[in-house]
Amino acid sequence: MNKKIVSSLIATALLTTGFTSSALAHQAGDIIVRAGVAVVAPNESSPIVADVAEFGVSDDTQLGLNFGYMLTDNIGIELLAATPFSHDITLGELGKIAETKHLPPTLVAQYYFGDAHSKLRPYIGAGVNFTNFFDNEFTNDLEGALTDLSMSNSWGLAAQVGLDYQINESWLINASVWYAQISTDVKFNLGDAPQKVETDIDPWVYMISVGYTF
Repeated sequence: MNKKIVSSLIATALLTTGFTSSALAHQAGDIIVRAGVAVVAPNESSPIVADVAEFGVSDDTQLGLNFGYMLTDNIGIELLAATPFSHDITLGELGKIAETKHLPPTLVAQYYFGDAHSKLRPYIGAGVNFTNFFDNEFTNDLEGALTDLSMSNSWGLAAQVGLDYQINESWLINASVWYAQISTDVKFNLGDAPQKVETDIDPWVYMISVGYTF
């Protein structure tokens, strides 16, 4: 997925709200379910670990799901979900040293531009993210020097911008970009010495999906 293309598409759509359709879409009481491809691209940072380097965290692509409910024709709420994301954790020239998985459910309040007859509905949203890390394990323990890896769960703010294009009264296609504040305490033993490294993940999430309106 080309991140610049997705971002440009949404930015252009925010300036274009004049497309209309005779069929009602995105009206109060609608439930919108979307499913598609979601890419998590961490923007990670941490202190220098073991005098070597900062942690690195790889991108991952999974099935993305979101569930929306329209409170009015212009205001909605949405829950972002996905199948578990898997990430490689690297440490400078040592390369990959660990793996982790996480689930990042995110709840946002949204404002949709246009009206219930608009075929093109750009929107913005803001809310909260919860991230649950699990299956944390070292894949390179540096000859037994690294043990007992754990990563704390995270609460943080989240924001999104997106675009729905209504194909007909029920079906739509969607492009969206999310940003989430995710910070975790990475705990492990380095030899006999316990370590705690506060690591910011702060990913961008890019999603292309197909939706259905009930």
